[in-house]
Amino acid sequence: MNLVTPTDQRPEPLFAQARALFDAANAVDPNLDEGRAKELLYAERMSDMLARYQPDAAEVVQLAVRAQHIERWKVPRSDYPMHREGYLAWRSGLYKYHARRAGEIMRQVGYGETAIAAVEAAVGKRGVKVNPDTQLVEDVAALVFIEHYMLPFAGSKPDYDEEKWLVIIRKTWKKMSEAARTFALSGRVRLPEPLIPLIQKAIATKET
Repeated sequence: MNLVTPTDQRPEPLFAQARALFDAANAVDPNLDEGRAKELLYAERMSDMLARYQPDAAEVVQLAVRAQHIERWKVPRSDYPMHREGYLAWRSGLYKYHARRAGEIMRQVGYGETAIAAVEAAVGKRGVKVNPDTQLVEDVAALVFIEHYMLPFAGSKPDYDEEKWLVIIRKTWKKMSEAARTFALSGRVRLPEPLIPLIQKAIATKET
């Protein structure tokens, strides 16, 4: 008698279940990017970048990058005052929401509290520069921004002058670890060609 359970009857690993539920949540994003649910596309780009940058990343990091923007549209910027303090409060609210939703889904599929806490910390941006998982998620987010979103963002801000852009690029660069900066310039990240001179200038000179 064959006692081996057929593959198609084995339960999916927790990682696959959690990732599928992250994606299902993001798939209903009403906002579109390239004709697809915006945050689902973003999650796929995050996972793709992590696989290129740190292919041996721990499972909790793989989950954290996939859930980085989970259901982001449910915490709209318009719910907060339209000044800098409001913007910072919105960002903080986003981090907390994303972390909570990632934890809820992981708990739903059966992850233990240690793994959940690690993902919540990384998604919630806790301990940047001191928590390696959080810094890795931050690195991947910055690399994805450079490759996919920096140029469209530039197109949406035609009033920004060169100095404003130098500040933005330097801030992005400052968030990244030295390893991520090296990777960004290694040829394995597609830099936005029209902005390359500005990127080179920004990282070659210190902010005054």
